[in-house]
Amino acid sequence: MCGRFVVAQVGSELVGVLRVDVESDDLPEPSYNVAPTARAAIVLDSAKTDPPTRRLEPARWGLVPAWAKDLSIGARAFNARAEELEDKPMFRKALDKRRAVVAASGYYEWKRVDDQKIPHYIHPADGSALFFAGLYEWWKDPSKADDDPTKWVLSFTILTRDSIGALGSIHDRMPLFLDADHADAWLDTDTDNVRDVLDAAIDAAPLVAETLDNHVVSKAVGNVRNNSPELIEPVGE
Repeated sequence: MCGRFVVAQVGSELVGVLRVDVESDDLPEPSYNVAPTARAAIVLDSAKTDPPTRRLEPARWGLVPAWAKDLSIGARAFNARAEELEDKPMFRKALDKRRAVVAASGYYEWKRVDDQKIPHYIHPADGSALFFAGLYEWWKDPSKADDDPTKWVLSFTILTRDSIGALGSIHDRMPLFLDADHADAWLDTDTDNVRDVLDAAIDAAPLVAETLDNHVVSKAVGNVRNNSPELIEPVGE
């Protein structure tokens, strides 16, 4: 699973290789402890233009489908199992046309050791951006007026798959990592065979996973109110 991640840079500084056309002027500030229901920036291809416009937009972490009665469902849908997407009504339509890339500096995972959970920071060894495959949805808040700019809520989920190698010793699930080429294909709204794109991403994710470093960090990361660069610094086990 992926329940916390880090975004130490924002905008083109983080997603330059994805060739974003438009950056929102309301992107979240850098964060060292992004948690479910918080805002983060996602990359998506808007099919409303021809050709599609690649955008970097702020979104709420935790997918809220169009049919939801309120936002609370998103708190349970911050991750989605990649191998089950086509069987889940909540994710099926988003998989077809509303795919996103979530860019991060790294993420946290907790390893169970005896009766303790030890937090690890997992990140690219070369300091480059880490891309997660995601899905997004737009939800219309029925309690707000049509002219209220906050009426529409953009939300997202991060896909996961079975862990491998060193990451498997920390947790049995890991985010569905994308390299730049697979990220580009994942975002393409003109893709005819989504299954092929998904399978390619699942198969390629271990190649990214093998390039990642990890180290133990402070248990302070477990409190969402803590948010500083010190959270990603290594500590003794």
